[in-house]
Amino acid sequence: MRSKLQFIRNKVLCTTTWKIQLVFWFSAILVGIAATAFAIASEHSHGYFKQIIAISPYLPLLITPLLLMLVSWLTRRFFPGAQGSGIPQSIAALNMADHTLRASLLSLRIAVGKILLTLIGLLGGASIGREGPTVHVGAAIMFSLGNLARFPQHFMDRGLILAGGAAGVAAAFNTPLAGIVFAIEEMSRSFEQRTSGTILTAVVIAGITAIVIQGPYTYFGTSNVSLPLNASWLAVLVCGVLGGGLGGLFSLILVRSTRKLAPWHLKFPLRIAFICGLSIAIIGLVSGNTTYGTGYDEARTLVTGAGKLDASYPILKMFATLASYLSGIPGGIFAPSLATGAGIGSFFAQWFSAVPAETIVLLGMVAYFTGVVQTPITAFVIVIEMTGNNEMLLPLMLTALIAQGVSKLISPEAIYEALAAPFMEAKEITPEKPAT
Repeated sequence: MRSKLQFIRNKVLCTTTWKIQLVFWFSAILVGIAATAFAIASEHSHGYFKQIIAISPYLPLLITPLLLMLVSWLTRRFFPGAQGSGIPQSIAALNMADHTLRASLLSLRIAVGKILLTLIGLLGGASIGREGPTVHVGAAIMFSLGNLARFPQHFMDRGLILAGGAAGVAAAFNTPLAGIVFAIEEMSRSFEQRTSGTILTAVVIAGITAIVIQGPYTYFGTSNVSLPLNASWLAVLVCGVLGGGLGGLFSLILVRSTRKLAPWHLKFPLRIAFICGLSIAIIGLVSGNTTYGTGYDEARTLVTGAGKLDASYPILKMFATLASYLSGIPGGIFAPSLATGAGIGSFFAQWFSAVPAETIVLLGMVAYFTGVVQTPITAFVIVIEMTGNNEMLLPLMLTALIAQGVSKLISPEAIYEALAAPFMEAKEITPEKPAT
């Protein structure tokens, strides 16, 4: 009798395990599909905006403020919690001990709103990226479907959120290693053995799904440049110190401005969105229409050496990104920061005539991006995978480490942790200590 009961229990357990695996695999595939569809739709959305400025470069002075007001209203009316990058919400959810509170930040409704509203923001010319929102979408999909399938608590507490966020980065950029590193370095800030397999599986499945749909590609094209082991390595120090410093300054300004504007956002959200939208349009007009959108085209131009941009581009792009984030609309800072970094590297390249400009561009990208997010490993891994360039591994690593050190002197508080704090405070929760 006991053996029969044991057989039944084992059979039920086996069935439950397979059910969990099937739902998990389906969730990862869905993240890959969502990330790919989001990427394609983002290109079309920004393409439509380019058609608008082709008619007249002055049209954004009207269209951008109005569309940002619309997005701000839709966010607060129908998708509260979808504002900003989405990475802070995912981090806040990771630190929440209450399952219900996590669900309020990681719902399928918010995932849908995140995609829709980011696309409208890009249609309006906002200097935002889709990568942070894709992390939010990935975490929300994995968490929500796991909730529907009634996954065991050890799956639900951290594993699915981390896996979804990592899968989002991997599928968005076609950078599987960067997805894994980002989940560990930024979202988790620790490596947990019990979630490592979950993250790896999700990244592989989501990444394969994205490649099946879009085909293999490098995000910024292929780069074959290198940095000879000679005096040229002075560029590493220059880019690391100055690029990291500028990134830290941007982080400091964004965090402090967000906190100061928080009360005003509650009272006058549409007015702030209008002012920020008008600022974006004016900056875009001054820049010759180069600061709108993700910055993908501009960064690719500099990385591949296909052209040059005005020396003022990185500063203008920095302010356009700042205005876009402070408007309160959904949208990330990943891609705009990489584009700004590419512009900074292009500017520094004139100081090192003996080194190919594309080499300094890569150093600038890593330095500024590290300065902003203070995740050096993610920074150099993501740039290497985006450009398919392994020759630059050592100089990029050193640049990232220097940039992180300088950034922390300027902005001691990491940007995503600082932006996650209001979401945790709003829910009146105590952060849950991650397992070590």
